[in-house]
Order: sequence, then C-alpha cells, then structure tokens
Amino acid sequence: MTRKLLWPVLAIGVLLVALPLVFQLPSRTAAGERMLSDFQPLMQASHVQQTAAYYDNVFVPLGTVATQFTSAAADPQMQKQLTPLMPMLQPVIPIFRQVPAGLAWYKPLVTTMQGNVNDFKAVNALPSFRLFTWFFVVPGLLLVLISGFGLWEGRTERAHLHTTRLTPA
Repeated sequence: MTRKLLWPVLAIGVLLVALPLVFQLPSRTAAGERMLSDFQPLMQASHVQQTAAYYDNVFVPLGTVATQFTSAAADPQMQKQLTPLMPMLQPVIPIFRQVPAGLAWYKPLVTTMQGNVNDFKAVNALPSFRLFTWFFVVPGLLLVLISGFGLWEGRTERAHLHTTRLTPA
C-alpha cells in the first residue's frame, strides 16, 4: 500500500475511536440500557393491555361521571339538594374538573404504548447498548494500528533507502 492511502485510513480510524467519545456514547448508551430495563415490565403485551383496559373501562367512564357531577354541582338547584353532602364533596370537585383534561393528556400515552409493544420487544432483543461504543472503537483501533504500522514501516524503509555510505577510495 502506498503511504498516501494509509493517511485517510488512519484518519478514519481516529474518527471511529474519537467520535463515540465526543458524542458521549458510553454514558448515553448506558442510559438507554437503563431505560429499556426500566420499561421492560411496563411494555409487556399483557401489561399494556391491562393499562388500556383501565383507561378505557375505568377512567373514560369516570370522565363522564366527573363531567356530569361538576355540572350538577354548579347548578343552583342541585347545590340545594347537595347541601348536606357539600362538606364531603367540596374537596373532590376541583379534582373532578381535571379529569377530562387528564383523559385527553393520557390518551396518546396509552395509544403509543399499544402501538409500540412489538417495536419495544425488537429493540429490547438487541445486544446490550453498552456494546454499541465498541462497534466503533474496535474497528477504529484496528485501522489505526494497521495504518500506523504501514506508515511506520514505510518511514523506516525510506530512511534506509536514502542513507548513503561513504566508502574509502
């Protein structure tokens, strides 16, 4: 190999070693590994189905009841009928007013969980994210060593070629 070809190989090798460190790949892949581990029980198909069932069968109907209750509590005629219960009901009225907004907020979460069970399973089946850095660093080190060896050998060969010896006449 000519020396001109070894310099780009060396540069690519250095980049493969340096860029994962510049992009903080070791700490970020460790965080990804922790996240996958934390979400694993939550993203199992049975758990996601149970979450969706609670949302659809408990919280959505609760939203209807909460809306009806807060409307009734605002009605002056109903307030008279509810007067004996108001000390007990007063603390829950602000909470019930938030239920429709909470349902709207959590609907995308439940839908996203349902749509990503298989994707999560596929990503979770990958090798450890902690290995990801090494998929760049090891080939980079090999390229640095190979090109460095070639450049060093080429340097020593050139040094021997240009050495002249004086011989007595």
